[in-house]
Amino acid sequence: MSNWKELRCSHTGERCYYLKHHSGLPLYVWPKEGYVSSYAVFATNYGAIDTAYIHPDTGETVELPAGIAHYLEHKLFENEECDAFERYARTGANANAYTSFDHTAYLFSCTQNLEESLEILLDFVQDPYFTEQTVEKERGIIGQEIRMCEDSPSRTVFCNLLTALYHVHPVRIDIAGTVESIAEITPELLYGCYKSFYDLSNMVLSVSGNVTCEQVEKLADRLLKPSQAEAPSRAPINEPVEAAQSRIEVRMPVAEPLFYLGYKVPQDNTMQGESAEALAAAAVLQELLGGRANPLYAKLMRQGLINASFGLEYFDGPGYGVWILGGESHCPEAVCEAFREEIARLKREGISDEEFEAARNAVYGRMVSQLDNVEACGDIVLDAHFSGRSPFVLLDEVATLGIQSVCQRLENDFSEKAAALSLVLPLE
Repeated sequence: MSNWKELRCSHTGERCYYLKHHSGLPLYVWPKEGYVSSYAVFATNYGAIDTAYIHPDTGETVELPAGIAHYLEHKLFENEECDAFERYARTGANANAYTSFDHTAYLFSCTQNLEESLEILLDFVQDPYFTEQTVEKERGIIGQEIRMCEDSPSRTVFCNLLTALYHVHPVRIDIAGTVESIAEITPELLYGCYKSFYDLSNMVLSVSGNVTCEQVEKLADRLLKPSQAEAPSRAPINEPVEAAQSRIEVRMPVAEPLFYLGYKVPQDNTMQGESAEALAAAAVLQELLGGRANPLYAKLMRQGLINASFGLEYFDGPGYGVWILGGESHCPEAVCEAFREEIARLKREGISDEEFEAARNAVYGRMVSQLDNVEACGDIVLDAHFSGRSPFVLLDEVATLGIQSVCQRLENDFSEKAAALSLVLPLE
């Protein structure tokens, strides 16, 4: 195991191992002693926001139809003989896949036959098969999925918020695209995207749980095809600081109004994402503002203005970052105003050392508890790798975070010029 690099968390002693395989694929293995289950995720740094990229050979910007990353994820499970789910059924693994805004992942969990299931994963993701007939069949399936999502109030209130906040960043477009955009997708486009983004140099394999480095390296040596090309880079996006519109509302068959209040956080146009320190500060600020221990939360619950659906989170990725607050409420404007008043109060009075320590400890405790879950460990590695950092950096940053970093985010992140309110109201 001499070629594997040990990565250790300085605060918990947790360890995982990294190897840049000679094929070009980064490998991470996180053995969990005493565990029966295993989890593997094979992912590419390519998601729904990648509707334009800079070609590594020509330097030209290549435009793509919205939804093509999600379309490609669907089609990759099929080959000439069967689909990957049929093969997984024979090993007993529980397999799935998803497309996010910034990456696409293929995964499985199992309690037996790890090597056989991992072989299936490495095989089908490296073996695309598209024809005019299969692509056309999928167009109908995904078109139906898009129309079903349009009937979902919870998805509508979220997607509308991003549309209201962003002028040009493709995060404003639904991950599945539109019925019109997927009509442009052809086998040739799918093969072109696959060749550009599914090169092993643009991907990562993370395996955690009941697994050894030797098992993973042995399969990698046998199954991985060498990297062929330089990975493309994301095209820079010049997104204005202010929101595209301050309010958006629709009416749907809901019993109570749904709402999201969002604050767009300015990002640079490099599409690199935020630092670990900035994200650690956001996690602690999220606990301070939206945690269940927050007095404002208890007050709004007593007043009947919110229920268990209420939440606050920081949602970020390459070139975008949004604070999102919302849920169900019979009076969304009152909840939003209470939140604005709480922001103003904290800016005016400051965050006490006691409040800060309690919030930081709560965040740190949750992050440590995740380390007992093999799926969480695999996903921690995936997110860290695509963000260009070691798997334990964010945890270590939370452990050593100073109050000033949180105060800085509080001061800078909540501009009303960059705010928008998305509402789904009951039918009249």
